[in-house]
Amino acid sequence: MAARGSDALALTRGEGGVVRTRLLAARGCSAHVIASALDAGLLRRVRKGWVALADADSYLIAAARAGVVLTCVTQAQRRGLWVIYDGEPHVGASPHAGGVRAEKGHVHWATPPVPRHPDRLEDPLENVLALVAACQPYESAKAIWESALRRGDIELPALRRLPLGPAARKLCADVMPWSDSGLETIVVSRLRWLRIPIIPQAWILGHRVDFRIGKRLLLQIDGGHHVGAQRASDVAHDALLALHGYHAIRITYGQIIDDWPAVQDLIMRAVAQGLHLER
Repeated sequence: MAARGSDALALTRGEGGVVRTRLLAARGCSAHVIASALDAGLLRRVRKGWVALADADSYLIAAARAGVVLTCVTQAQRRGLWVIYDGEPHVGASPHAGGVRAEKGHVHWATPPVPRHPDRLEDPLENVLALVAACQPYESAKAIWESALRRGDIELPALRRLPLGPAARKLCADVMPWSDSGLETIVVSRLRWLRIPIIPQAWILGHRVDFRIGKRLLLQIDGGHHVGAQRASDVAHDALLALHGYHAIRITYGQIIDDWPAVQDLIMRAVAQGLHLER
């Protein structure tokens, strides 16, 4: 039975909404069927050899037009990994690629550890993490890697078997798959120099605290959900902690990301006063 315009639509949707016409042809859609789907508005032409659904992902359309793949922090963010990034898109292209027309963003020309299929517009996770390691500051890259490991998206032994660069090999040795969040990665990394035990997600007096520094100093991080009943519960627990000899420093997510020196100063002064010690 000959393929129809609706078949081309379904096949395109199954491929993520943006697809090469040669792939549709391989699945039984003739040039006439594809042209009919375009005429009917079921598909739209992205560039020569590529078509897309009317409601296709704008990032995928841009990648197809430019002849690149989405990768590094851009693809990490799209996959839901823990990313601190608000800049131009990061895309990948073969070192020998021709016809790349990326007008903005950062193009990674490095040869990826996992070969890229020419019909794909999104890099495999292994390539994403390898580029993140080489591109991003160490602690930001470490947070992204640990996010992927924590979610079970990839396993560390599989990463270690890949032909990785120096930065990625260092992360393979340093990452902790059980890290609870990107913030946990960053805080522990930035306070390691104190040489004081730092326990993330410690359970104290019936509640979980974000970090226990030493024996008695606590670091609590307020997010956007710390309002209403949650805020009341936090205040009550802070009072209970104080009655039992704990000292809590409560800060916000924004302070860690945007004003770390002030946060570190608070912790250093508390440690200098011995507030982290058992009394």
